[in-house]
Amino acid sequence: MASEIAKDYGTVSFLKFSSFDTPKLGMWKQELKNHLQDFRPDIVICHSLANTLWFHMCNEEAFEEVSKLYLVAPPSLNCDIVELQSFFPVSVPKNPHAKEILLITSTNDPYMSVEEAKDLQNALSVEMKVLENAGHINSASGYGEWQWILEEIKGKL
Repeated sequence: MASEIAKDYGTVSFLKFSSFDTPKLGMWKQELKNHLQDFRPDIVICHSLANTLWFHMCNEEAFEEVSKLYLVAPPSLNCDIVELQSFFPVSVPKNPHAKEILLITSTNDPYMSVEEAKDLQNALSVEMKVLENAGHINSASGYGEWQWILEEIKGKL
């Protein structure tokens, strides 16, 4: 997807966080803070734990608002996976630092139920797109090329 955006003269940055197998909230917050200062994105796509990181940043830091924020397959706000314990619990931010927000979930995501997704949607007062049987909306769940999101993002450039 990044190469398709770049073909149309868009600039893409894919932040790869340190210690991916054993993430640490403090380290990831600093890496994201530095990246936001350097890159200054218009559009941000958070997937999985990056949503939780974004919520922490919004609750604790002041930073520039983005035009569009995509919250893709966030985990439950009370996730109890041991390796992720420094990220939870987390509160829904009062200011998500985005002009437009779209929450994208799946009917069978193992990390967030449909009911939890609806609660999050209501707490954020945002639009939500629910994908049928897309799992955690990643390659491991069999979710392949995502033409819809590419067209959506290219329309925002």
